[in-house]
Amino acid sequence: MTGDIWFLIAMSLSFAAYGTYLLGLRRQIVQPNRASWLIWSASAAAEAMTYYAVNPGTPQSWVFILSAGFCVIVTLALWRRSSWAQPTNIESFCMATCLVALIVWVVFRETFWAHMLVIAAVPVSFWPTWASVWKDRSRERSPAWGLWTLGDLATLLVAVRAGGTGVDELLYIFVELACHASIWLMIGLTTLNPLRSLGWKHGGFLVLDRYRHTRNLLAVGENHLGKAVYATCRFAEGAELMRFTGRRFHVDDIPSLMRGSDDRFVQVTPDHYMGPSGQLDDLVNHSCDPNAGLRFTEDGVILVAIRDIASGDEVTWDYSTTLAQSNWHMICQCRSESCRRVIGNFETLDPERREYFRARNLVAPYLRRRDEMSPARRVGIVG
Repeated sequence: MTGDIWFLIAMSLSFAAYGTYLLGLRRQIVQPNRASWLIWSASAAAEAMTYYAVNPGTPQSWVFILSAGFCVIVTLALWRRSSWAQPTNIESFCMATCLVALIVWVVFRETFWAHMLVIAAVPVSFWPTWASVWKDRSRERSPAWGLWTLGDLATLLVAVRAGGTGVDELLYIFVELACHASIWLMIGLTTLNPLRSLGWKHGGFLVLDRYRHTRNLLAVGENHLGKAVYATCRFAEGAELMRFTGRRFHVDDIPSLMRGSDDRFVQVTPDHYMGPSGQLDDLVNHSCDPNAGLRFTEDGVILVAIRDIASGDEVTWDYSTTLAQSNWHMICQCRSESCRRVIGNFETLDPERREYFRARNLVAPYLRRRDEMSPARRVGIVG
């Protein structure tokens, strides 16, 4: 009976993990590496077949079959949203390994060695995702990784309690457990606590909260510039309006000319920009007298209200508060009474305005650090 309970737990955790991940994918909360998922689909399918051939009828084999099916579903959902790109050497190697495993199994009926080839391919298939998370862990910050890790532990218990399981049969479970746990740890590195990936901070589950259904508090409308974002309810000063979620680009990887509708890049470090997300945050316009501002936190870049915003008001922020690039400028048409006519970097703001944004923590951290180190700033503080 105990084995049956752990089997149900493993299946439930697997269902919950894939369901959570698919929900995050649909709402574009996660930005998975499609190459990894393509490889996982192939390797999971090969593993499910070879493991079932080696261990027919075992509970853990059904867990693998379920996982393979969900991998295919996630991969299809991903590829519907993206265009074809040439596979990297690692991706090609892993797919070739899976193909060889299938050939070995089908042609030579060497199930054991086909099984071992797939096991070797699994950690290689995780490499694109490891690289993606290392660069920007917010791309995979989903509770699903914790659920997969716990599901692997439950599957391992099922296999051990079943008895008579060889080391080679347990190896795949160990490898999957290690790979899932490594991603879970990486996305929780803010506090070196894997539970951080579940949003366990100050008693709240912040990441899980992002999966809750909420009514639309903001809407897309039109103004004299084109598309704009409007509040559909009242926001008090300090309220969080939305999260900016674009992919991070190195300065060498972004277009040399960013103009018009293509200018959706927010500078976040001296050498990195946050690119367009394809979501509502791309449409928030600039104003020289904004009612919102960007606040950089360990949980992401958040647009917050800097004064009360009434229902029907356009939501705006000052683009200069994140920008250090000296050769960038934009003709301003915000029509506010304090319009500067030309928008430049943070240094182009008058000292009083810069201090206004600093006091409210609405300046990109790298600008704040650089500003605090400037001689003029130090003299001003001493004086």
